[in-house]
Amino acid sequence: MLAMNFRGPFQIRADRNRPVPEIKHPSDAIVRVTRSLICGSDLHLYHGMVPDTRVGMTFGHEFTGVVEAVGSDVQKLKVGDHVLVPFNIACGSCPHCQQELYGNCHEANSEATAVGGFFGYAHTGGGYDGGQAEYVRVPYADVSPTILPEGMDLENAVLLTDVVPTGYQAAEQAGIQKGDTVVVFGAGPIGLMAARFAWFFGAGRVIVIDELDYRLEFARKFSFAEAYNFREMKDPVVFLKKATDWFGADVCIDAVGCEASGHAWQTISGKSLLMQAGTATAFHWAVNSVKKGGIVSIIGVYGPPWNLAPLGSIMNKGLTIRANQASVKRLLPKLIDHIMSGRINPKEIITHRFPLEEIPDAYRMFSKKLDNIIKPLLIPSRANASFA
Repeated sequence: MLAMNFRGPFQIRADRNRPVPEIKHPSDAIVRVTRSLICGSDLHLYHGMVPDTRVGMTFGHEFTGVVEAVGSDVQKLKVGDHVLVPFNIACGSCPHCQQELYGNCHEANSEATAVGGFFGYAHTGGGYDGGQAEYVRVPYADVSPTILPEGMDLENAVLLTDVVPTGYQAAEQAGIQKGDTVVVFGAGPIGLMAARFAWFFGAGRVIVIDELDYRLEFARKFSFAEAYNFREMKDPVVFLKKATDWFGADVCIDAVGCEASGHAWQTISGKSLLMQAGTATAFHWAVNSVKKGGIVSIIGVYGPPWNLAPLGSIMNKGLTIRANQASVKRLLPKLIDHIMSGRINPKEIITHRFPLEEIPDAYRMFSKKLDNIIKPLLIPSRANASFA
């Protein structure tokens, strides 16, 4: 089959000779991919920022597909079902899954104790191949895969596998109260969704900070937010304090993670020398820009094991830090309702569509932020035209 093949940092191939996956466990399903996406966190892998990303891996944790085969224990899916597959691989029965913390499943990842299992995300995420391919093996098929609601646009469906629930959870775990001022660091797809959903929780003002003018303009239109370029500020923290009457924002959301720009020492130590788990610039700005007693929500990806963190400021300001991988399965019912009711149309963030064969070009364009790209979609040649 055709699949993305990681050959090292900044080196990927569209490999036509990858083996088609097989049922390995009675709870597995084999899914023929109809749509997949490239995520900003895939770029962390592509740039060599995540430990134990092995040559030969297939990335991709955002995909929809048609069930081609099921193991003998699978009860809820049948061959021919068209499903969206959350990025979390969750067993459904461990104590964490029972608490609906599907991103923290205790059974899906034997490679690490600090993180659950994910499709296509290095061996720190369990070593599972992902959906930037024509076929995928889906473990625990009765748990998270969800049959597409009748009438749902396929491009909206694929965004429900990660971007929409992750943006929603960023706003949800921020504890936004009516009238709050919310600052979102990062105008990538997750930041755009977090800013948009902040209004759903009652925000009175939403501010987005980024360094790319085209993304800031997108944030103004899609997220209805104020949007500012930190490259035009002497100090983003001072700017935000001044913008909030020197009080600070009620809530700050870090939607950037380990490749944040804007601070020379963080960039050198976190990206160049790999002395910490990526650059924590956005996190520092969030901590310093939020009010005393405020909440900082972290949804941007940081690789293990540690970062330089402003613990003194966190403690003395009395801040609450909330962070996690999105529990997609828990959020799907309400998010499906939001989409089907027309409250949000997530596919508006998809700006580029590529055949799977052109995946090296898609990664290059997304990495270099060419042609005003926001979110790239991949279409395998085996995707049935009737699902377009």
